[in-house]
Amino acid sequence: MTENERVFNPLEVEAEEVSLGTKEPGLAKDVHEARLPTESVLTLDVAEYVADFNARVIGAYEKGVGSQELPADVGIARSLIPAGTAALRDFSYLSPDIPEFIADRCVGCMTCVTECPDTAILAKAIPASRLEGEPEFDGAQWVRTRKYFEVPARKGLEGALFGIFIDSTKCKGCAECVEVCAARGYDALRMVRKQDATLDSYRRAFNFFRKVGPTPAEYINEKSLADMMLAEESALLYVGGAGSCMGCGEGTALRMMVAATGFAHGPEGLAIVAATGCNTVYCSTYPYNPFLVPWTNSLFENAPAVAMGVRAKWDQRGWQEKRLWVVGGDGAMYDIGFQSLSRMLAAGMDIKVLVLDTQVYSNTGGQVSTASFLAQDAKMAAVGPAVAGKSERRKELGLICLMHPEVFVAQTTAAHINHFYRAILDANSFPGPAVVVAYTTCQPEHGVGDDRAARQAKLAVDSRAFPLFIHDPRKGETIRERLSLQGNPDPKEDWARHPKTGEVIDFITFARTEGRFARQFDGAGRPSPALLTGQADRLAAWRRLQELAGLM
Repeated sequence: MTENERVFNPLEVEAEEVSLGTKEPGLAKDVHEARLPTESVLTLDVAEYVADFNARVIGAYEKGVGSQELPADVGIARSLIPAGTAALRDFSYLSPDIPEFIADRCVGCMTCVTECPDTAILAKAIPASRLEGEPEFDGAQWVRTRKYFEVPARKGLEGALFGIFIDSTKCKGCAECVEVCAARGYDALRMVRKQDATLDSYRRAFNFFRKVGPTPAEYINEKSLADMMLAEESALLYVGGAGSCMGCGEGTALRMMVAATGFAHGPEGLAIVAATGCNTVYCSTYPYNPFLVPWTNSLFENAPAVAMGVRAKWDQRGWQEKRLWVVGGDGAMYDIGFQSLSRMLAAGMDIKVLVLDTQVYSNTGGQVSTASFLAQDAKMAAVGPAVAGKSERRKELGLICLMHPEVFVAQTTAAHINHFYRAILDANSFPGPAVVVAYTTCQPEHGVGDDRAARQAKLAVDSRAFPLFIHDPRKGETIRERLSLQGNPDPKEDWARHPKTGEVIDFITFARTEGRFARQFDGAGRPSPALLTGQADRLAAWRRLQELAGLM
């Protein structure tokens, strides 16, 4: 820069007449918006920036003209997306079907609300007298349950009616809620065809859900962990509207982690450093942000290192009570970012990690990872005449992490609701680094139906493909004292058996249900030698856990 050149200051630039019409695709978007409140953005006037963003940017994208008509601006340059903008996203056009609530079959277990990856099905328990006087009250949406009506009444409280409500703008039609309800034997949900009149009734019901107010705290049982999502202000911090696939297992794990942390530490008590991967793509597709908590995206390989910097600054400011979570998938934690994760654990800093384990690189098209199972059919290890699927053993990240000194480690799934929530709560309370490795079904890469996230996760546990465990250094000095395999069926046996039929549930049983192993079976259904080797590997990994836990 020469002495005569002035430093560019956007605050001093006079507004120029610019064309705000539709740009042709491919043209550079370097025209600055004359009407943008530039000063408020540069000085981070949050209220002005959010108001402008929601009106101007979200409005343009909802009309389908955002990428054409909106010029580049300093908000985009700073990569700022206000919290919760995905609440304004409408997915009602995606699926021809939508869940219908059958109130008289509901017991209020909250499984459907918990397992929905899109915050599309929500619940409330409201004292009956508050509802029955409302002109918009529809008795067909509410039910008297033992849990929320009879039990509180016995304690001297007024009985509460329990209601389930579907947000038609967030539901993608995966039917996961129907599946998990049926699996529990209640069948209180079913899929019905959308009609104009149907959507109108859903909108009216959901508007009433918003209007009637939150569930009173005295009806939320903290011992019933699934009840946490009744606490709207502290737990419903993932608003839906993310661009994840229908039924995405990752979405459910993210919702549950944020709900448990927010419930225990408050909505201002947590933040997320997200490693690049599937989760960052669907959680930050401009201009939609599904989080109501601070969230930042780093690279594939360095999210734990970024979190170390954030944690150090927080501690300097006296924010030790705030919970900081790192989120990443196979690449970020098992592979390219593994060294950063290990360094963070060795540092002993109070940082928590949620690993979204899909056993494949979901974001980049389904390539094999070190989390993939032996004999799995995936890109870079496709089954064929020369290669019989993945030939390398799966990396047991949980075991590697617990070998770092004084680290809390859990291996869990969102389908095991109590186990998952307990893992998150205990990770948050642990005074040091914690890692929660969560099995997350990836429908397109695993080759399973959109409604199968929870079912496949449960089968992965039952078949020893992905055992549950919690390693808590607070429990004792030895690994045997610290390591619990509670939650696994028949934990002292090699293989679990079906509780009704007595049939053995092994890794082959699991593999038969997923497309990623389909080419490992011949026409008569016999498993290939490669798949049998994979089964032996899963049994060896399970026996190693049994040995460490003192069960053999």
